[in-house]
Amino acid sequence: MSQPSFVAAETTGRVVVPAGTTAGAAVREAGLPSKGPDAIVVVRDAEGQLRDLAWAPEVDVEVEPVAADTEDGRSVIRHSAAHVLAQAVQQQFPEAKLGIGPPVKDGFYYDFAVDTPFTPEDLQALEKRMKQIIKGAQQFSRRRVDSIEAAKEELADEPFKLELVDLKSGDDSGDTVDTSEVMEVGGGELTIYDNLDPRSKERVWGDLCRGPHVPTTKYIPAFKLTRTAAAYWRGDQANQQLQRIYGTAWESQEKLDEYIERLAEAERRDHRKLGAELDLFSFPDEIGSGLPVFHPKGGIIKREMEDYVRQRHIDEGFEYVGTPHISHEQLFHTSGHLPYYADTMFPPMEFDGYQYRLKAMNCPMHNLIYRSRGRSYRELPLRLFEFGHVYRYEKSGVIQGLTRVRGFAQDDSHSYCTKEQAPDEVKHLLHFMLSVLRDFGMDDFYLEMSTRDESKPDKFAGSDADWAEATAVLEQVAHDTGLELVADPGGAAFYGPKISVQAKDAIGRTWQMGTVQYDFNQPEGFELEYQAADGERKRPIMIHSAKFGSIERFFGVLTEHYAGAFPAWLAPVQVVGIPIAGEHVEHLRGVEKALRAKGIRVEVDTSDDRMQKKIRTHTTQKVPFLLLAGGKDVEAGAVSFRFRDGTQINGVPTDRAVQVIADWVARRENTSPTAEAVEVHVGQ
Repeated sequence: MSQPSFVAAETTGRVVVPAGTTAGAAVREAGLPSKGPDAIVVVRDAEGQLRDLAWAPEVDVEVEPVAADTEDGRSVIRHSAAHVLAQAVQQQFPEAKLGIGPPVKDGFYYDFAVDTPFTPEDLQALEKRMKQIIKGAQQFSRRRVDSIEAAKEELADEPFKLELVDLKSGDDSGDTVDTSEVMEVGGGELTIYDNLDPRSKERVWGDLCRGPHVPTTKYIPAFKLTRTAAAYWRGDQANQQLQRIYGTAWESQEKLDEYIERLAEAERRDHRKLGAELDLFSFPDEIGSGLPVFHPKGGIIKREMEDYVRQRHIDEGFEYVGTPHISHEQLFHTSGHLPYYADTMFPPMEFDGYQYRLKAMNCPMHNLIYRSRGRSYRELPLRLFEFGHVYRYEKSGVIQGLTRVRGFAQDDSHSYCTKEQAPDEVKHLLHFMLSVLRDFGMDDFYLEMSTRDESKPDKFAGSDADWAEATAVLEQVAHDTGLELVADPGGAAFYGPKISVQAKDAIGRTWQMGTVQYDFNQPEGFELEYQAADGERKRPIMIHSAKFGSIERFFGVLTEHYAGAFPAWLAPVQVVGIPIAGEHVEHLRGVEKALRAKGIRVEVDTSDDRMQKKIRTHTTQKVPFLLLAGGKDVEAGAVSFRFRDGTQINGVPTDRAVQVIADWVARRENTSPTAEAVEVHVGQ
């Protein structure tokens, strides 16, 4: 098993663990809770390492108790729940071989080699066994293995564990090792966690694991197995396919119930389901995986997004350009993307003796536009923008609706500036990006700072000084926004550090949105220059930015953020007129004509359905404004508003109704119209 990647813990204060005693004894002596959501499950030592409560230091040590209801505490609970799952699987399926199973965000998983995939009925049976194990209060007991040979002897029946031991011993050092594997075999020693019977203290089950764990299975108060999936051993398609079981665990049943409700709400908001129900987009098998098509209604939303962001770029000083979908392969060697990104680019095609590639990024072609003639410092910053269609070979297992596709359009821009201009340009771009998100109704976000991995300098181009300078610029601009800044070591592109905006949607999920990247490498590779004021030829700095990131991905996120009930300015159909009877249609046709003159997307439902069915139909289709008309409305030259939430305003003069709707759309209101919200404007 792997240790979770822990973040800074919330704690209840510090306690001292005297030499020769245990952390658990010190916690009890301090009177800290051992039951409930705030029960102490592990401690953090002076070096920041999490330790079991059974840990006994050789000298007096001050530690931070870590409670179950913190992020670290939940990770440990989930880590232990994964062990309980593995024990239950091997009891239910004795032939199952163990892979690995680290805690992940909001849950855990474990991989197994079994003859047949797990079924929903299997998960129910495994949950029952897990509850029995947890009720038995088995103790998690850490045991150090004296040698590689002893570990191999003990794990002789577990081939995947043996492979991890080989990684530890260096026998397999040529392979790539991921974090979870390294943490499973540990940093300086090999350890196994035994599950002990609380009465006899006999070993019931055990697993190769670095830890830490909760003291006993009783500290896993609430869990649920959620789904199964196929997964290749160590994430390599060349390896054996295993069966993965996902689960979640929490510090209380209440928190588990809240999480299950969030999952249900997320399922209701799934953009793939809503895309089909609202006739927005689809993914035809005949075209290929990860290549969406937009239907007329989805095309309207996409066009509104494009028109908005195109005009915003023009307003912010960008010039619109266009580049082709394919290029000579050599272009991507010049830019440096090959071989760094070769695995995510489609294979080359040969024409007329040249190797071509579908482009996976737009920046190399923008560099050619910059280089097409001489440039002066007076032109800088030079800002280029396009909706660049790019293609990336994503593995089939990670493709997910619009949020992870193989073909997509970026609202891609590149600013070429002097080194002195770079801080202000980054600031300009970041504020531009945040304002775009706010205009689309997303205003809860933080920033993530991606830097290079100092332990892998060969994966990043450029000098230490260049990286230090670029990173300092981005960090300062990010801090100046006043937003939370989270570190992402090793997450930078090969050509420079980046800031990404992490935005929360309506139900609290975080999505990576646009990015700003500082690039000092590509200008060097393309030999980009400008003539400085003193006549000297100098290299510009290149700043990459994308406000949506991917139009397709942003579309998917917005669909889930609004649960398909798009704001009126984005809605494919903004108004539907519903006559109570056939003789009222002509009146609504007049309203329709007036609305169309204001640029409003409007329809009149002249079907044979009864009025109440029409209301249900268009409410289900999430139309923001329904205008009803009966005899009294026709007589008074009025209409009645009906809203998605069932509220209504009766007898609004038609000219006033038309103006209220037009003004609402023009303001780009991002909340759904209701009687309460609209009445303010009706009365003006």
